[in-house]
Amino acid sequence: MKMLSVTVNKDITRQYAEGTPLLEISSEFDKDFQSPIVVAMINGKLKDLSYPIKKDSDIEFFDLSSELGNKVYQRSLIFLLFVATQEVFPRAQLKIENSLSKGIYCKLEITPALTKKELAKIENRMREYVERDLPFIKKIMPTSDVINLYKSYGMTDKSHLLQQLPNPISSVYYLGNKFGYFYRTMVPSTKYLDLFSLRFYPPGFILCYPETSNPNKLPEFEENPKLAKVFTETRRWANIIDCNYISSLNDRIIDNSVDTIVKISEALHEKKISQIADTLTENQDLKLICIAGPSSSGKTTFTKRLSIQLQVIGYKTEIISIDDYFIDHDKRPGVLDDTPDDAPDFESLDIVNVSLFKKHLEQLFDGESIEVPCYDFIEGKSKSSGTTMRLDEKEILIIEGIHGLNEDLTASVYRKNKAKIYINSLTQLGIDYHNRLPTTDARLIRRIVRDYQSRGRSALESLRYWSVVRQGEEGNIFPYDEEADVIFNSSLVYELSALRQYLVPLLEEIDHNEPEYYEAQRLIRLVSFFYPLGDAQIPFNSILREFIGKTDYI
Repeated sequence: MKMLSVTVNKDITRQYAEGTPLLEISSEFDKDFQSPIVVAMINGKLKDLSYPIKKDSDIEFFDLSSELGNKVYQRSLIFLLFVATQEVFPRAQLKIENSLSKGIYCKLEITPALTKKELAKIENRMREYVERDLPFIKKIMPTSDVINLYKSYGMTDKSHLLQQLPNPISSVYYLGNKFGYFYRTMVPSTKYLDLFSLRFYPPGFILCYPETSNPNKLPEFEENPKLAKVFTETRRWANIIDCNYISSLNDRIIDNSVDTIVKISEALHEKKISQIADTLTENQDLKLICIAGPSSSGKTTFTKRLSIQLQVIGYKTEIISIDDYFIDHDKRPGVLDDTPDDAPDFESLDIVNVSLFKKHLEQLFDGESIEVPCYDFIEGKSKSSGTTMRLDEKEILIIEGIHGLNEDLTASVYRKNKAKIYINSLTQLGIDYHNRLPTTDARLIRRIVRDYQSRGRSALESLRYWSVVRQGEEGNIFPYDEEADVIFNSSLVYELSALRQYLVPLLEEIDHNEPEYYEAQRLIRLVSFFYPLGDAQIPFNSILREFIGKTDYI
């Protein structure tokens, strides 16, 4: 029996027989994790725990406290939900829609409409599967066979996309006699999926699962009615342009009708921004508009387009970016825990010169002039802009930045005199009925492209600091979204097709020995689902231009 050398989590090296499954090895290390290990990285490649080791290997295990492990858990839960739904309601169509209220919003197309009692039947069937501890079995098949398999069961959403991809082989997971194509790995068996709930949320429901911050407990439900409304509007927009899934967008690129998609998508943005301007100015006491959103949501372009719409209806505006009040790189406070050394926490209010910002705000509303600072992201320093600003009577001040909704910045202005806008990129497209495109992936892709184009950062740096960004957003941005008077979705249905040509060369530069290599390859694989779209058709006032360049506004 051949023995192999295995190094686990870059720390412990042991000998195992060739062919030993990762599941057996992981059992020796479970005690070192917050929750059960669900997946492994072996020699830089993601593998489910049934995978047998075949050579000397470096292995890294992941549980639900990691982003990677948590996504595997979510994906496996969705497969279990699909199987249970098929058994309880064989003729119903399950659709996985979007993130909402610390869970995933789902819809079941069924007549009459789903009831709370019927949803309980689905959840009970899922728990029966958990008790039975059935394995998720992966099968590798020729893609042509997988396509025919899905066609035979009427799953055209999956077969259509697979026909568009160049992959000669594909993997299919089975649970009992039910199968699914979920693009990535699963947990070993159903017993791992014991922590979940289905919450009735008409007309659909929310699949709840643990967060990385507390992997052994379901989070408390948080009502997000404003965000839910925006997602409903987003789905309506997708229906208007008849483009709900990647395969539909690819069809438009193939038949050269994508120009219509681009024009309608941009027109919907412009119409919405115009409506926001009209709504805000119904308040005759309005003096200040605060615009906030997470990284790469398109705040800068949105702000300037809103300013123009306000001017169209007769209002003067001035714009201040909170980014220009960042503290110099060498004077900033300490970094977040568990992040790369010297990582700048731009999502923390501590890195903003709050006292100067407040002083300038008060001076402006007292009728005084100020010199607006300018922050150089490449040098990491605040510089003199040489630009002075003074507000005329009844002129509206717009401030934009990550912390725009934080009352600590604008407490000197009465609430009746200000409006709050939250902007985020909430992905419209799904991969297929059961596989969604995470909003965070779309923003990460935007950020990688933008930071290379305008801030002198490599893709490796952007990936390395993404955990800092995400941790900061959770504490400093997302808690304020429901306080907004307006939420604007900046996503464009065609954007990943356009960003693909910029993104892939940057990610391909990342060496396979870097810890970020897997994430780079995952993103390359994700955008490979999209047919490429040149940027000649993208208007120069588009929010997308904020990331790829040649914009009218920056």
